[in-house]
Amino acid sequence: MRVILAESAGFCYGVRRAVELARETAAETGRCWMLGDLIHNTHVVEQLRALGVQKAESVETLQPGDTVIIRSHGESKQVLDRLEDKGVRCVDATCPNVRRIQTLAAEAEAEGRTPVIIGDAAHPEVAGIASRCGHPLVFGGPEAVESWLEQDPKARETPVTVVAQTTCIRELFETSWKIVKKECTNAKKFDTICTATHKRQSEAAILAAKADVMVVVGDRKSANTKHLTEICKESCPRVVQIENADELPPDFFSGCSVAGLTAGASTPAGIIKEVYAAMSEEIKAVESNEESFEELLNQSFKTLNTGEKVTGIVTAITPTEVQVDVGAKQAAYIKFSELSDDPNAKPEDVVKVGDEIETYIVRVNDVEGYAELSKKRLDAVKVWENIEQAVEEKTVMEGTVTEENKGGIVVSVKGVRVFVPASQSGQPRGADLSAMKGQKVQLRVTEVNRARRRVVGSIRSVSDEARRAAQEEIWANIEVGKRYTGTVKSMTSYGVFVDIGGVDGMVHISELSWSRIKTPSEVCKVGDTMEVYVISFDPEKRKISLGVKDHNVDPWQVFMDKYAVGDVASVRIVKLMTFGAFAEVVPGVDGLIHISQIADRRIEKPEDVLAENQIVDVKITAVDEERKKISLSIRALLAPSVEEPVEDEADVEE
Repeated sequence: MRVILAESAGFCYGVRRAVELARETAAETGRCWMLGDLIHNTHVVEQLRALGVQKAESVETLQPGDTVIIRSHGESKQVLDRLEDKGVRCVDATCPNVRRIQTLAAEAEAEGRTPVIIGDAAHPEVAGIASRCGHPLVFGGPEAVESWLEQDPKARETPVTVVAQTTCIRELFETSWKIVKKECTNAKKFDTICTATHKRQSEAAILAAKADVMVVVGDRKSANTKHLTEICKESCPRVVQIENADELPPDFFSGCSVAGLTAGASTPAGIIKEVYAAMSEEIKAVESNEESFEELLNQSFKTLNTGEKVTGIVTAITPTEVQVDVGAKQAAYIKFSELSDDPNAKPEDVVKVGDEIETYIVRVNDVEGYAELSKKRLDAVKVWENIEQAVEEKTVMEGTVTEENKGGIVVSVKGVRVFVPASQSGQPRGADLSAMKGQKVQLRVTEVNRARRRVVGSIRSVSDEARRAAQEEIWANIEVGKRYTGTVKSMTSYGVFVDIGGVDGMVHISELSWSRIKTPSEVCKVGDTMEVYVISFDPEKRKISLGVKDHNVDPWQVFMDKYAVGDVASVRIVKLMTFGAFAEVVPGVDGLIHISQIADRRIEKPEDVLAENQIVDVKITAVDEERKKISLSIRALLAPSVEEPVEDEADVEE
């Protein structure tokens, strides 16, 4: 028997963000408040209470100057307005996915459309969304949608915008939308089910179909935990929802081969670990009780047959062999040559006295009373079995690139040569594959021919899947102002594209630097690491606008703090005009060197003396703070000469 834990069980991004904000606020203020439960998990709420996050039953109990955490489900507009009126400081821990639905619903109503919310009307998330609209419609599922269409004669002509509660079961949402799409003449749909929620629900359905029993961990008030339980019950005969390990029913695992475990988005990792450990112990106890006396008796009178597997205990390592107790009358041993594939391996590096070891029976001599064993042969058989199983289960395996071959590379996976075609190497067409030698890689085995000892694999399928997962993670958690460390992927005349972890965003040339630049290549190149932040994003078109410049810094203020009239500055010539030259004093602030101030003699044009990007020393002769204009002079730093008439440069502009 075994316990399988769903990969995505536990805290989602929104819950984790809310809990972290609450902890930070408690540490900052010493005492703060939450309206109701911050998340639907009693254990976490109690932990936060111990840190100083107190529970307020209503807005009226709060006082001016208090700090309140807005829970991950969001709050109604009326509550937020009342908090503002009372002078209560709000720290908004609303999940970004919930905030997006609130915005969509408000925008729909502003456009003259009726917001339709598919979800639980009693849930605080849905109540908060509905409060952003005057007359929203909330339906629990397709039956409620059909009832509305039957009872309201004008329903089919009503322009509607359909959204879903973030934790809504996808089948309920899709079925409801199909009815609306078919019956209503003017309907829009926004798929607002949280990506993390959908992933948990999909994993739970797959796991429940494999398991004999399913355990779902989460607070009884948690909507997403309740939905997980409902999904599991569709595929698994025995399902239980619990809040902690103490609630596991006795004898629940009797007769079970596979036990599945998943958890809601508001369940802490610590509780999941405790339940997993308790399940493992329960299953061990069941297995122990189910062993029959006959099985135990047969184990104590083991019969050895050539070609079978046998497990034993290493009892001694001699200069020529490893002796093994296999629970039979015969003395069993392994020659050093049959211990490992590695000819340089020492016996004591492979096994130690007291180790349990699984081997292959090479020969049994009942007359002389000994059995010859081989660990090496069994290891080889098991590797091939594992690889064949990996093809069926599409398991990701790890190996080391050993050589470049005609048309691809060879990867050693547990001693087996796996050929990876160039097209499946994950490298661009025409890339130098020899550079991959010695690298550890992850791949999927796609083809096995054991008779011909031929194995084919794909690195690309693993990297593509990881990239897709990374993209979904980015889109699930992205928000304006969020910072990323990215890599420059490509460049154009108008900006650069930066990979922020599987998704490319665009940095316009104007956002690359405060300095005046003509091409992006002046400040970066392909492959550079770049710190960026999100300016805006469009999930529908999958477009992201990024910035590099820190808009919290005012270049003009930097200049004013650093320089004054009469100071000497080292500047860069950025543009030559007929009337003079513009020079960068600090990034983002240019000054004008009038043609009469370039040299101590009359010149025909600035390029006779200066060139773009040239560094020169100048004197700051005037600063117009109101118009943010600076006058510069090279001539003022030169030796005095015969004065020439100076043109009025006060109104000269670029």
